[in-house]
Amino acid sequence: MTDTGRSILIIGMGNVLMQDEGVGVRAVEELENRYVFPGNVAVIDGGTAGMELFEPIRNCDQLIVADAVNTGNPYGSLVRIANNDVPAFFQTKLSNHQLGLSDLLALLTLKNEVPEHVAIIGMVPHSLENKLGLTPEATAGLAAMVEMLVAELANIGIDLQEREERRIGHWRREAERENAVSCA
Repeated sequence: MTDTGRSILIIGMGNVLMQDEGVGVRAVEELENRYVFPGNVAVIDGGTAGMELFEPIRNCDQLIVADAVNTGNPYGSLVRIANNDVPAFFQTKLSNHQLGLSDLLALLTLKNEVPEHVAIIGMVPHSLENKLGLTPEATAGLAAMVEMLVAELANIGIDLQEREERRIGHWRREAERENAVSCA
């Protein structure tokens, strides 16, 4: 595990109550359950927040956001959008929290406080129904999304160590409970 001395913030964005719209939260939760992080890496469930994330983002050097994205690519496609490409991405919105994140990054740019590195790791959602838990298609792509997050961290000098024992996250557990009840 490498500690670069720079503060790194990883945010999972999305509405977990709208099926695949919550894939960013689920990917970051899975990342946190599989790996141990050095002290300079913070992980946040950003949910549908926007401007509420001003202070955490303002105080980081490197920002990685996991989210559902609307790129026009086929459902389940994984994408990486970084640095200069991020403002262009926000011209097409998928959800309200992206507007908040876009505004937040614009405000930080005006204040000359934008992180030196910003990357969005995203998945094009299959379904945005009011349901807790991901579609089978998004669940199948979740591991690859987590690996993209690991690779992004490696690109900025953080090599993660796997946990000796993987944990199961809150949102995964709740989705499994809901699924068990609806199938009965």
